Amino acid sequence: MPVPPLDPDVEARINAMGAVPSMRSRGIEQVRAGVEAMKPPADMPLMTDIEDLTVPGPYGHIPLRIYRPTNDTAAPAVVHLHGGGLAMGSNASFEPLARQIAAAAGATVIGVDYRLAPEWGAPTQVEESYTATAWVAANAESLRIDPGRLVVLGDSAGGGLAAGVALLARDRTGPALFGQVLLYPGLDRDMGAPSIIAMPDAPMLLREDITYLHELVDTSATGPDDCYRFPAYAEDLTGLPQAIVVTAEGDPIRDWGERYARRLRDARVQTTVTRYPGVLHGFLMRPQNSARATLAVAEIGGLLRAKFAHPLPFG
Repeated sequence: MPVPPLDPDVEARINAMGAVPSMRSRGIEQVRAGVEAMKPPADMPLMTDIEDLTVPGPYGHIPLRIYRPTNDTAAPAVVHLHGGGLAMGSNASFEPLARQIAAAAGATVIGVDYRLAPEWGAPTQVEESYTATAWVAANAESLRIDPGRLVVLGDSAGGGLAAGVALLARDRTGPALFGQVLLYPGLDRDMGAPSIIAMPDAPMLLREDITYLHELVDTSATGPDDCYRFPAYAEDLTGLPQAIVVTAEGDPIRDWGERYARRLRDARVQTTVTRYPGVLHGFLMRPQNSARATLAVAEIGGLLRAKFAHPLPFG
């Protein structure tokens, strides 16, 4: 089955890009450079304050970037774990998405610059993400956030990290998370998923790209293949925070996120899952590039605002 029909604005951008060589043929350094060279849009949402700081972690200090859309002294907060296959990306290259989420949700967003593979093997990425999230919760007063409304959000590989952090927070008895937002999450290793089989040559994420990124992480891994690295491996999903799961119709790893959403639902975790038609993997990295992405950010932000305004007293 070919990639489903794309929205006109998405198709136009893909056609303008032309054929994109595989990540393996380019090499990770060139791929990284391309991601970091992407110019941010001129009309990113304005923030009241942006702050950079570092916090202690298990492998050294972890850089954080804090986006405050308001001057609230007890704002809801979102820890953002960026995408990039655990091998590329940064707070700088994913700033457009972080700002969009902050503005749409009315929440302080804290971006985490975790260390990348293959220079730093797994489980470095999930352990740093968990450490940063725990630090944010423990320092809520100085950060001017409400620790009772702390969400972890990740896109692509960052979605897998966000799900892993939610599992770690449950199993290590803290911090208490208000919710998890998983955007086209890379939280599985099933290369036989129907969506991967059906779309091996999907724009933005080839099947060969998925394999290459897995190899980069696996060859440098120092820890076991457990459910914190691959949340789909978790046998028990009960007791996890409420979830928002977003998938893209033209994404080869679409089935990973949707299967996990069904399992969360079956574990009695309140879960909202939305598949956006006409778009591809990574469609939210630059939300202004498509009407569908703009809508998706507004809907994600609207859901978070509703949840922040009406917190459940249980679960």
